[in-house]
Amino acid sequence: MLRCPECSAEIDVDEDEVEEGEILSCPECECELEVSQTHPVALNPISDDLDEEDDEEDEDEEDAEDEDDVDEDGDLLEDEDDEDDKEDEDE
Repeated sequence: MLRCPECSAEIDVDEDEVEEGEILSCPECECELEVSQTHPVALNPISDDLDEEDDEEDEDEEDAEDEDDVDEDGDLLEDEDDEDDKEDEDE
C-alpha cells in the first residue's frame, strides 16, 4: 500500500504494477504524484507552483516584447538621445 507524501492518505495501487514516471492522483488531497522509483516505490508530488512560475515567466517575456525599447529579437534598442550624444562626442 502506498501513502501520499502530502497528506499520508493510502493510495490503492499495486506496487508491482506501477512504472517509473507514472502519474498517480491522491484520492484525499487530489495532489498529483509522480512515481520516481519502483523498488521501493517512491512518490514525489508534482507542484502546481512550478507551472504557475513558468506561466509568469512566459508573460514577462511577452511583456518585454511589447515594449517600444525592445526589438523583435528581445534586444534593447538604443535611445535617440544616446545616439545624439554619441554624434556630439564624435565631432
